[in-house]
Amino acid sequence: MRIPATSTVHAVLDRHGLVKRARQRRRFTATGTALSQALQPNDLWCTDFKGEFKTGNGRYCYPLTVTDQASRSILCCEALEATKEDPVIEAFVRLFKERGLPQAMRSDNGLPFASPNGLYNLSRLSVFWLRLGIAIERIKPGHPQQNGRHERMHLTLKKETTRPPGANSLQQQARFDEFVREFNTERPHEALAMKTPSDVYAPSSRAYRGLPEIDYPFHDRDVLVTACGRICMHRKKINVSTVMAGQRLGIKEIEEGIWIVSFMSYDLGYIDLEQRTLQTIDNPFGTRLSPLS
Repeated sequence: MRIPATSTVHAVLDRHGLVKRARQRRRFTATGTALSQALQPNDLWCTDFKGEFKTGNGRYCYPLTVTDQASRSILCCEALEATKEDPVIEAFVRLFKERGLPQAMRSDNGLPFASPNGLYNLSRLSVFWLRLGIAIERIKPGHPQQNGRHERMHLTLKKETTRPPGANSLQQQARFDEFVREFNTERPHEALAMKTPSDVYAPSSRAYRGLPEIDYPFHDRDVLVTACGRICMHRKKINVSTVMAGQRLGIKEIEEGIWIVSFMSYDLGYIDLEQRTLQTIDNPFGTRLSPLS
């Protein structure tokens, strides 16, 4: 006889009023995840925003940076006008088309990489990574040393390209481009046996071909999350999360009126149709997070 999962037992007991807790979604505080050791190029990319600064014309510049952990190669240093998700996602699309896909992406817990108000602290950007089969790693809040190689690069970047800054974003981007060229091709590293990052790095064999389709062969059916972050079941609207807008979720009835909800291979929680709410369970994107198979 197969033993039911803990979440299934919890859902059934809760349905019958045998769980003493408030019926509200749990809030997940950022705690960081397990961090991998990158052995080969594209095992792990690290990303962050170097602190914003003003260019000569008085406009703010927000440099988005991405590095390859194993080779130390700078893959992206783009002068953006804000940290909004849409231009950041567009920048990653361009990068993925050029370099392919990494196995995992490491970031801090700030926007746009994570969201304090999103389901399990997910953001639209991190959901986009997951759709592409990229595992997400997050450093512990207040522990920038967990992204130490990237932070050290930021110190050099700031010193050599922003003091003084460029007159405008175009001139600033030209400074970034020249810094990246020199850093990758002319600066050897002791940890690389005195090779340069470009000597070690090679594009990923995992080509970017857009978002793959998601199917749920082991679920009863799938549902599409609306633009306002809801799904519709049996003429009832259930709030999920706006970060999941446009994503297709799998649902499976485990007991009358109780449905497990999944995104790809991750269980997000369960829905009790009587309560019309998504009840979250253990954070599937927490410390046990591992690359998707």
